[in-house]
Amino acid sequence: MSVTVWHDVECGSYTADLGLWRELAAAEDGPVLDIGAGTGRVALDLAAAGHDVWALDREPELLAALEARAAGRGLAVRTVTADARAFAVDERFGLILVPMQTVQLLPERDGFFAAARAHLSPGGLLAVAISGELEAFDGGSTLLPPPDVGRVGGWRFESQPLAVRIGPRGARIERLRRTIDPDGRRVDQREDVIELAHADVATLEEEGRAAGLAPEPARHIPPTREHVGSEVVLLRG
Repeated sequence: MSVTVWHDVECGSYTADLGLWRELAAAEDGPVLDIGAGTGRVALDLAAAGHDVWALDREPELLAALEARAAGRGLAVRTVTADARAFAVDERFGLILVPMQTVQLLPERDGFFAAARAHLSPGGLLAVAISGELEAFDGGSTLLPPPDVGRVGGWRFESQPLAVRIGPRGARIERLRRTIDPDGRRVDQREDVIELAHADVATLEEEGRAAGLAPEPARHIPPTREHVGSEVVLLRG
């Protein structure tokens, strides 16, 4: 099934961070770069608020969906297919934001801060969200949380968390993805795993300093019933 559908099911409904991104975008001059933009959850929201927005992701299919949604709403969002650790565009940004836990999905962060620093305008701001402390659980011994659910053309898509396993290098999130047809028959079921590398505010601030960025006080996004909270590391160019 389309990577776009699962991205929307698992990420598209999250809104707890939008207020902070709007606040930061309004406070900084120049265009905004959304790294790990996906189908445009944040980029489209900021474009609708009148900002000049660029969206970067490594998945062309997700950016194609973003472009179609932007066109349908009469919004202008420029897209860039690239790796967050090694991107180059002919623009400098007043704000570069990295929502949710995108930076923790990188196998390693070498190059990320240098690439971001090179694309900040003088005095620009880099804002990187990392997950709050995850609580380990094993579906074999505890009650499972409710699944994330999406519907497309009568089809139902469920992403069921099965376990969160915490190790020395980070967290392993195990999920079961189910596809159910309009008659209620399950037609596909497969496991999916996300690996989130360990990251904390102090570590990212130190990595930012090494790239020539100056830390500012971090911000906090509170948890919701469905999502853990986030810490947002702020680094000034």
